[in-house]
Amino acid sequence: MYFTGFADEAAQGIDDQIAVTRELGWSNIESRNIDGVNIHDLSDEAFDRVAEKLEAAGVKINCFGSSIANWGKKIDSEADFEKDLEQTERAIRRMLRLGTKLVRIMSYAVLPDRAPDDQMKEVRFERMRAIVGKFLAAGLQPVHENCMNYGGLGWSYTLEIIDNVPGIKLVFDTGNPVFTLDRTKPEPYPYQDPWEFYRAVADHVAYVHVKDGRMVDGKMVYSYPDEGSLEIQRIFDDLAMRGYDGGISIEPHLVHVFHDPQGKPDPVRCRAAYIEYGRRVERMFAESLRKAGRA
Repeated sequence: MYFTGFADEAAQGIDDQIAVTRELGWSNIESRNIDGVNIHDLSDEAFDRVAEKLEAAGVKINCFGSSIANWGKKIDSEADFEKDLEQTERAIRRMLRLGTKLVRIMSYAVLPDRAPDDQMKEVRFERMRAIVGKFLAAGLQPVHENCMNYGGLGWSYTLEIIDNVPGIKLVFDTGNPVFTLDRTKPEPYPYQDPWEFYRAVADHVAYVHVKDGRMVDGKMVYSYPDEGSLEIQRIFDDLAMRGYDGGISIEPHLVHVFHDPQGKPDPVRCRAAYIEYGRRVERMFAESLRKAGRA
């Protein structure tokens, strides 16, 4: 088992992302944006510089936090699918160079004007099979995240993806259910229960994202992992009992939410929050290992 995180929530540039990772005593980064650009969209020259700095520092990229098929891509857009295929090819080349094995993908944005059972799911599965097949053929493992996408509509939708996209595994995000309506229930849809979602998909989880918070007046207020929904310790306990030995990746969203356009975050606060978040997650998972007799 190892710890990692979206270091773009601590710092923009790769030098500072490496520095905060080493301050935590970690050797892995889940790479998403570097200087505001996703790692699979950097220019070749910029990517070469990043690769050289990582190698010199002895820090690895354990997962590409890609934008492939994410909530910004429309399932009824051929242009978005073509862009996904281009990003997939670039990601494969770069993952092979860095020795990265995991890539986070999604299942396209939800069509807002359609019911949950009218979401062009067969087209989604077909496109995901094409993308996933390319990664698998290169010896790489794509993992689907329960986010603002088809699989995020509820645990049964995620299991549909498992059933229809051979070879895909899951990255379970502990915080996304808190602010996402549960389409597995009748209307009016309640918010999802993180524990219920996790338990339904746990057998397919190969990777974990940690964020947390509470809904306050219809808005998600993010928190440290031991101050929000209070389900993360429960999920960690179950992972430890199952013998989980994959990655635990932090995504604090406390000071900087990478897709929030509102201003520039304070780099000092970002770094401090990221380090504190990482240390709390370490302590929480250590407690779960102790309970499971694995400490």
